Amino acid sequence: METPENENFRDSIGTITEEGKRAWVFPKQPSGWYYDKRKIVSYFLLAFLFLSPFIKLNGNQFLMFNVLERRFNIFGFPFWPQDFHLFVVSMIIGVIFITLFTVAFGRIFCGWICPQTIFMEMVFRRIEYWIEGDRNKQRKLDRQPWNAEKIKKRLWKWSIFLIISFLIANVFLAYLIGSDKLLRYISDGPFNHLNTLFPLIIFTAIFYFVFAWFREQVCIIACPYGRLQGVLLDTKSIVVAYDHKRGEGENGRKKFRKNEDRKALGHGDCIDCLQCVHVCPTGIDIRNGTQLECVNCTACIDECDHIMESINLPKGLIRYASEENIVNHAPFKLTARMKGYIAVLFILTGLLTGMLFLRNDVEATVLRLPGQLYEHKDNNMISNVFTYKLVNKTTKAIKDVTLRLMSHKGTLKLVATSDSFTVPSQGIAEGTLFVEINNAVLSGDRNKIKIGVYQDDKLIETTSANFLGPRNYK
Repeated sequence: METPENENFRDSIGTITEEGKRAWVFPKQPSGWYYDKRKIVSYFLLAFLFLSPFIKLNGNQFLMFNVLERRFNIFGFPFWPQDFHLFVVSMIIGVIFITLFTVAFGRIFCGWICPQTIFMEMVFRRIEYWIEGDRNKQRKLDRQPWNAEKIKKRLWKWSIFLIISFLIANVFLAYLIGSDKLLRYISDGPFNHLNTLFPLIIFTAIFYFVFAWFREQVCIIACPYGRLQGVLLDTKSIVVAYDHKRGEGENGRKKFRKNEDRKALGHGDCIDCLQCVHVCPTGIDIRNGTQLECVNCTACIDECDHIMESINLPKGLIRYASEENIVNHAPFKLTARMKGYIAVLFILTGLLTGMLFLRNDVEATVLRLPGQLYEHKDNNMISNVFTYKLVNKTTKAIKDVTLRLMSHKGTLKLVATSDSFTVPSQGIAEGTLFVEINNAVLSGDRNKIKIGVYQDDKLIETTSANFLGPRNYK
């Protein structure tokens, strides 16, 4: 894309004045084909976001990110601390997936899927338009003194913003601690769970601050993804772009005049109406080219198409296009970099799928008791004491569980429990056990033993541990 002669706009972000003060953005209410499609996608994702913590799949919460207890559910699959490697792989897949889409389609994630954009543009701004009116009315209200009308509208808007922020904070909490626990806390009364109430108030204040005041600054200043796109984009990436070849012509843009032959005068199709600037939620001029503030929300596409339609010119002056498409009319192609990302994504997805299928429902860990050596007993028997922990990753209790020594002839005895026990659903069974092995069958002072976990007589998991014996046992 051609570089504008005046690049001063890149020296600072558009929402900061020359004096360093906040330049408040009052975007025009968008409308059009893309906006209608974004509403459908946004409300579907909002429903998904609000319902996911309360949907159960095989008894598991559909999505849960319990950082405190290190328990995660992703699409109904439970991940425990022992499954952290699976969680890491799934997060890497998510990052590569977003990276691939950024390389191919620019910041499309920000404009269509990002929760910040969806809440800001499809919830909070729509409430703002409903209470305060469109761009011009909002600017007028902002400039007028604090009279009865302004106080009423601002208090009404801020109150609704606070209620919605509180609801978002509760949903966020349901993802963190689980929906069942959240509903129990609500029925018990918030003051009976102050250790949860205070974080809830803090999260409510954060969400209110972000959507009532910080707003587009999250995308421009705080979000690292905006900076990342500058590294990932190239001339073949499809972004929301202004067709400067068509828009500028030979003699640049010009205001519209009826019955004027613009082509004969050498002017492009851009009539410099500034509607693409007025409708932008981050306050940029898309005609200056790709900028980090652009979140690919397509509001400028809809507005420009409407203007072009009204003056009987072809739509698409601003559209989804790559630099090569605008300059050379080159069609979209998969580049070597995109193919590389797709290959890595395919490999990691296959790896994760295989690891999920091979994952056991029970995770067993047997460790020697810290600070304890071996004990020499009668009949040349060597005894070691161990601790065991069994994690049940399913929603059903596993009954009649026994532990058996598989690698050596010897005995395994549980302490303070019967030979069989129950591992509770999505819970842990732990305790202490003794293993006794004849000194004659040991091969040295450090031996690897194998222990099987059985439900009735069915082997459901195996684990290993180090068994200590005398260094010179013969």
